[in-house]
Amino acid sequence: MKLKKTYSFSLLSSAYLTITILLISALIYFLLPEDKKLLSILVFLPTIFILSFLIIQYRTERFIYDRIKKIYDEVSILNEDEFIRASTTTDIDSLSNSVKNYVQGKRIEIKNLTERDSFRKDFLGNVSHELKTPLFTVQGYILTLIEGGINDKMIRDKYLERANKGVDRLVAIVKDLDMIAKLETEGLKMNYEVFNIIDLIQNVFDLFEMKAKKRNITLQFDKIYDYPVFVNGDKERIEQVLINLVVNSVKYGKTNGITTVGIEPYTEHQFIIKVIDNGEGIEQEHIPRLFERFYRVDQSRSREQGGSGLGLSIVKHIIEAHNETMLINSTFKEGSEFSFTMKKVK
Repeated sequence: MKLKKTYSFSLLSSAYLTITILLISALIYFLLPEDKKLLSILVFLPTIFILSFLIIQYRTERFIYDRIKKIYDEVSILNEDEFIRASTTTDIDSLSNSVKNYVQGKRIEIKNLTERDSFRKDFLGNVSHELKTPLFTVQGYILTLIEGGINDKMIRDKYLERANKGVDRLVAIVKDLDMIAKLETEGLKMNYEVFNIIDLIQNVFDLFEMKAKKRNITLQFDKIYDYPVFVNGDKERIEQVLINLVVNSVKYGKTNGITTVGIEPYTEHQFIIKVIDNGEGIEQEHIPRLFERFYRVDQSRSREQGGSGLGLSIVKHIIEAHNETMLINSTFKEGSEFSFTMKKVK
């Protein structure tokens, strides 16, 4: 009949203790004179106590170690190499806490892996959807032209123009995807320099003046800046940040609206650059997800306005690469304020 593990443990421990005591008793009985036996027994009692303690401690630790090691061997998510003999103890509370902490760590690891896998699936689905829409549009226009539409000058010009817009959108998506891939795999190599942020903002205004006029949106500073405002950063990357923020304010701003850019002191060593519009605003539930790739607050209107859906994600990467902060403040139906910090140059 197979004994319980605990019975086997107790029996073997008892046997080891019995043998030890017998050996010590035999030594006393056979080797010492009669008049010294009693004294010797009293002297050897501490020795027996110490040896008993060591035997019980060793047997207990070995028993616990073997049992837990078996769990590690049988549970695939546990790494046997991470469990060492020295971590076993007769203090069951400590052992329980150690195992609990380990399991908690594994749970967090599994949760992170699950979230990454879910994010990867969402990302692939979004990329597929974003590319599919302009591809099918371009394909439809080209097929119409091939099937005879090319002979009609009005149809030909109109469809070629629309196909070109579809190609432009595909190019924008691919370029932004390439940028995101570089940001997340290689990281951004910053070319730091001192530059006047006022001039850079004015350049962005000049670039998109015509685009803003089509919607009667005014691009302006919050005040007249009589002196330059010098900051330290990657001028080209910060220009990309400003372009994305200003373009978004024009796209989603209301007709006859205003986009205002201002610079204010933020801390002793930082300025804050604010891009403010009086457009549609964003509902609070959407704000935490604005920097996710391909996330759109209004799916239909966003695609109608064009763009890759990666602009704000790229902005966040660039600002974080500068070790700066990105902030959003928006009130639905009233407008939005996107701002970021930059290092001062004194």
